[in-house]
Amino acid sequence: MAKRYIVRYGIMRKVAEFTARPPHEDVARHDQVIIRSSRGMEWGEVLCPATERTRDYLGVSDPAGKLLRIATPDDEKTRDELWQKEREEFDACVAMIAERKMPMQLIDAEHIFGGERLVFYFLAENRVDFRELVKSLAKEFKTRIEMRQIGIRDEAKLLADYGDCGKPTCCNTHLTEMPPVSMKMAKVQKATLDPTKISGRCGRLKCCLRYEYDTYKEYQRELPRVGKWIVTKEGKGRVLAQEILAQKLLISYEDSRRALVDARDILTVVSSDQSADSNA
Repeated sequence: MAKRYIVRYGIMRKVAEFTARPPHEDVARHDQVIIRSSRGMEWGEVLCPATERTRDYLGVSDPAGKLLRIATPDDEKTRDELWQKEREEFDACVAMIAERKMPMQLIDAEHIFGGERLVFYFLAENRVDFRELVKSLAKEFKTRIEMRQIGIRDEAKLLADYGDCGKPTCCNTHLTEMPPVSMKMAKVQKATLDPTKISGRCGRLKCCLRYEYDTYKEYQRELPRVGKWIVTKEGKGRVLAQEILAQKLLISYEDSRRALVDARDILTVVSSDQSADSNA
């Protein structure tokens, strides 16, 4: 029976499930493999065996193609030659764009391992009519040409290396989709609200602000909101601030004392002075 594996492949580091048929089914994590996707024959890296959990994570149940073989020394030589060729193809495309004065910025080039197509990734503020450019590129390189307009985050995925944390950027390692990130997430986590300090290599808010947001919101729901009146064994006071992860509250008591109180020490929560008085 054919086995299935999760493989990362392509310059955009796509992740998908691929079927491996005998005798090439004994594949280990990090093995470099040759796959066949909808784009053609490609180079990939095995991440893990496919499971129901990986299918739930990817949101698809059908394989994206076949795992053909573990990469050979000849395959590695071909890959290295293609990398060199991509630089030449990139430079040629840049020259053609400049010659035509087209309003676009070329970001990268990807020559599919099997030679089925050559993909150019570019940035542009508006739609670009690149039909004549494609014809010239196809004539020059004798293969199918594909032009892909990408966003600023995709540019970081292609070109970025390390983030401020000192680790490889998430978009260039494990993220399959770019999550929506907002300033609200930074506020909940009490991160600085200076955009220059919480922006990633792409110039947008860091994706990592999204990771712990759900946990912060869950913990926050367990605490009385700022402005609520509560009663502890020390008396009645109003919530001034929340320490969400520590599950503590900064309280201003009626005698003007301020104290950091553990959520477990709260006896009751009341909504206003009047309700507090009636419960005291």
